[in-house]
Amino acid sequence: MFTDPDWPAGVDRIIFDSIDSTMLEARRQLALGLTRPLWILAHDQTAGHGRRGRAWTHPAGNFAGTVVFRPGGTPHSAGLRSFLMSNALRTALSAFVDPARLGLKWPNDVLLDGGKIAGILLESSAQGAAVDWLAIGVGVNLAMAPDSDGAAFAPVALGAHPPHPEVFLTHLARAFAAQEAIFATDGFAPIRNEWLKHAVMRGKTITARLPNVTYEGRFDGIDDDGNLMLTCADGPRTIAAAEVHFGPAPHQP
Repeated sequence: MFTDPDWPAGVDRIIFDSIDSTMLEARRQLALGLTRPLWILAHDQTAGHGRRGRAWTHPAGNFAGTVVFRPGGTPHSAGLRSFLMSNALRTALSAFVDPARLGLKWPNDVLLDGGKIAGILLESSAQGAAVDWLAIGVGVNLAMAPDSDGAAFAPVALGAHPPHPEVFLTHLARAFAAQEAIFATDGFAPIRNEWLKHAVMRGKTITARLPNVTYEGRFDGIDDDGNLMLTCADGPRTIAAAEVHFGPAPHQP
């Protein structure tokens, strides 16, 4: 057991030089009988992925980690953890860059000067109406931004003199534990309020793309369930999942 006065109490960690994926390792740790929250950090990932199975490249010096735990509660409450992690990421990054340069993009990205510096991926399993386990994967471009590969928000890196991934892990683990404590005591409302303070494009036109339809409207915030709230030309809309782009939708010939 390691000792670190800045590390949150009751939380474990494992660090790998190289691994296929921290999310896959989370599943292996669950199979071994995990009981306490566990952070898994990899200095190199050979099979990392993001949302919808998209590849997540891992240049040397960048952060790739997963926290896995058994939160209990409902799948809905588990899903709200993306906002807890977004807030925690902003707090951790604020130790190394002017926080005014950071913004939060619905549903689970962190932006630096308008480019994507961090992303979040949630995986979980439920037993009936209760969540059995939740794994939250986090990728942060600390040292280097990967190729954009046509991304709507070009990847950016933290810049000169980035922190070592293990140093960043301590900042993030502490910030996420603080968010969990707030969530346990006061529910989602203070988490939501903090997220909204740093939400980019609030009050401005954005585009939400679903598989079969695209909505354009004013971004009004998120509701008590974390859903996107838009005011469109035909009235208000509440959207549970979508790809968000800034500005109006491009003209379709």
